[in-house]
Amino acid sequence: MADAPGGDDPEQGPKGWKPATRAVRGGLMRSQFGEISEAIFLTSGYAYDSAEQAEARMAGKEEGFVYSRYGSPTAEMLQERLCLIEGAEACRVTGSGMGAISSAILAPLKAGDRVVAATALFGSCRWILANQMPRFGIEAVFVDGADMAAWEREIARGCQLVLIESPANPLLDGVDIAAVAKLCRKAGALLVVDNVFATPVLQRPLELGADVIAYSATKHMDGQGRVLAGAILTNAKYMSEVYDPWLRHVGPACSPFNAWVVLKGLETMQLRVEAQSRTAARLADAIAAHPAVAAVRYPHRKDHPHYEIHKKQMKSGGTLLAMSLKGGQAEAFRFLNGLKIADICNNLGDTKTLACHPSTTTHRALSDAEQAAMGLDRSWVRVSVGLEDGDDLEADFLGALSAV
Repeated sequence: MADAPGGDDPEQGPKGWKPATRAVRGGLMRSQFGEISEAIFLTSGYAYDSAEQAEARMAGKEEGFVYSRYGSPTAEMLQERLCLIEGAEACRVTGSGMGAISSAILAPLKAGDRVVAATALFGSCRWILANQMPRFGIEAVFVDGADMAAWEREIARGCQLVLIESPANPLLDGVDIAAVAKLCRKAGALLVVDNVFATPVLQRPLELGADVIAYSATKHMDGQGRVLAGAILTNAKYMSEVYDPWLRHVGPACSPFNAWVVLKGLETMQLRVEAQSRTAARLADAIAAHPAVAAVRYPHRKDHPHYEIHKKQMKSGGTLLAMSLKGGQAEAFRFLNGLKIADICNNLGDTKTLACHPSTTTHRALSDAEQAAMGLDRSWVRVSVGLEDGDDLEADFLGALSAV
């Protein structure tokens, strides 16, 4: 197989291409058949020409694939394409988003280490830090993501890793990535950013100073509700020394088929994210004035408490919004049950509009006190806006609100 044409020439090769071209042609490898659509290599193992070659491959002295838990041609194409889109030196794909984020935070740590994280996190991430880390002898501390004095205080006390989401799940809280990155550099801490809500289309954490980015590629990268996948991106040295040994031996590998589906999804990610963001902004404005709605959170609305942070970091407000119903959980459920077009689903980043009740779905493993610490109560609904017509979605949401 051959690499994409053009090499790294700044005028012709991948590093000189615009983002849309990278998303379609980055990392492309073609077999002798000259296929236009990338090939799926559905194989678990690879044959060697000799025992000596097998030894050399396994020892890392010869380039080539050895086992699909370590990598496959299809996964390699996806990894190279994500590197080009993100501007990263190295990428590894995993079997799910949580496979990526758990590996991103666990691989660098050891007993006695300390983690500082934003209070607002996806429920499973929060659970790992609060419940699993102490079992490994690792301390986890949570701070208000918008409180720079708290970040400075806790990072200065000593820590090895900092974890943030921005916008955060589920209320789209913002964290000043560049400011936190500066504190991390001073303290020698690794900054890991979960960028799944913003996507690389709208926000580039590496350019803001992050060391590691984690994604659920299930979301906007596939973006069509088909497969699970995740991705970790960082510099080549750290990937080789820290993440590669972990990923090879622990084994959260991405299947070649799932890698292929995400690879094809990347071709339209920018188009989808931009279109969905426009509709999300419109929908947030349409429902904000409804008498049944207590509050709306959308990153680029001026009434978002972290509007200035999001405006500085994100090209647009993104595809998600959150809304609080005045009647609490009963009315939130009534609203969800009244939707005719949007589906009730805890996934996000799909071409179909999806809505869920975070307190009883994505964040149900957290106590009421833990939910309250991130501003979440049972009145909130999280909405992932899809590609349906904006007029239809507005009518659907206002119709469902009329039943509240």
